[in-house]
Amino acid sequence: MASEKEAALAAAPSDSPTIFDKIINKEIPSTVVYEDDKVLAFRDISPQAPTHILIIPKTRDGLTGLSKAEERHTEILGRLLYTAKLVAKQEGLDDGYRIVINDGPSGCQSVYHIHVHLLGGRQMNWPPG
Repeated sequence: MASEKEAALAAAPSDSPTIFDKIINKEIPSTVVYEDDKVLAFRDISPQAPTHILIIPKTRDGLTGLSKAEERHTEILGRLLYTAKLVAKQEGLDDGYRIVINDGPSGCQSVYHIHVHLLGGRQMNWPPG
């Protein structure tokens, strides 16, 4: 399997369904930890921390990455962050956690469907990356 950096450099925005669209549509299995009408949260298959959950909007609506956000996306962006807080509490991350949004090739984004990484369960280091 390619490294995350290699995957990000090879990835490109597209109108084709992403792996996340396939997870939303239940075409690919995932371990869902939270779902409502707007967002889906599931465990990352390649965790970088004891708790590593991805939180995605169920509809892309042109929001392939944070750099593509428009004013019309403010509600879903807030919903993603609020969901991260809910899931962190559900997961018992009372001592803290990290939220990450990768954007573009240099930001190591490998799936062009905006997503929030919720990482916790261990001491994080600074600076990241």
